[in-house]
Amino acid sequence: MRADLVVGVDLGGSNVRAGAVRGAELSRHYARPISSREPEGVVLEEVFEAIDRVHSRDVRGIGCGVPSVVDVERGVVHKVENIPSWREVPLKAILEQRYGVPAFVNNDANCFALGELYFGKGVHYRNLVGLTIGTGLGAGLILDGRLYNGTNCGAGEVGSMPFRDQTLEYYCSGLRLVREHGVGGEVLCQRAQQGDAAALKAFEALGSDLGVAVMILLYAYDPQIIVFGGSVSEALPFCLPALRRELAKFPQPHVVERLVIERSERPEIALLGAAALCLEELRPAGQATA
Repeated sequence: MRADLVVGVDLGGSNVRAGAVRGAELSRHYARPISSREPEGVVLEEVFEAIDRVHSRDVRGIGCGVPSVVDVERGVVHKVENIPSWREVPLKAILEQRYGVPAFVNNDANCFALGELYFGKGVHYRNLVGLTIGTGLGAGLILDGRLYNGTNCGAGEVGSMPFRDQTLEYYCSGLRLVREHGVGGEVLCQRAQQGDAAALKAFEALGSDLGVAVMILLYAYDPQIIVFGGSVSEALPFCLPALRRELAKFPQPHVVERLVIERSERPEIALLGAAALCLEELRPAGQATA
């Protein structure tokens, strides 16, 4: 299956991207905005258009990542973030009926982690957490070399954990930067690169709270590697000193010493990860990813 052509779909709150993937390479790619406030069928047609632009007769499967809770077994999407009309969409069945190939649907953070396992920083590891920091805070889990969804596709949702007077996501996401500094992570990162003291202090505070999130992941899952992704991950170098100071409080120093922390380097990893859903679902139990 690794040499077969599959399609990856990355559905966001404002656009949809589709790519044809063979091996570890995107052979075709298309992106377009979506009418996120329109009825379910309108958005579906826009998803179809994106897939149609990269689809061909030799495609063997379709994988789709969505920013929502997913019934992975049935491929039903629930309450997609920023697409109000998508409350309960049987996306797997719809795609399979239209294109006549197996289709697989999962949460976008899970797709990110899977993409890193197959094509990114996680190729040499069996226990991995993909931590996405953008508008929100999400995590995908790879345990013993396979994607772990949990019973309700809720495994790894550390962003929803209570923290201080809010949640971890409230303090560990790009929305915090906008809320406290009036600009997003990209602008603040540019300022930090220029030595701006306020921007550096903002990322120090963010890094400290991210250290708490990483500590929770160590307690819960004991990963070998944590890969950071998302729009705010570019600022990881500015967050790391404070993050590591927080991790120094972990009661098992050898665990922290062995933990690998990386930043995703493949801009197309969301599409690759969605395509990897096909590889993961059709891979026999016990078979290695490489």
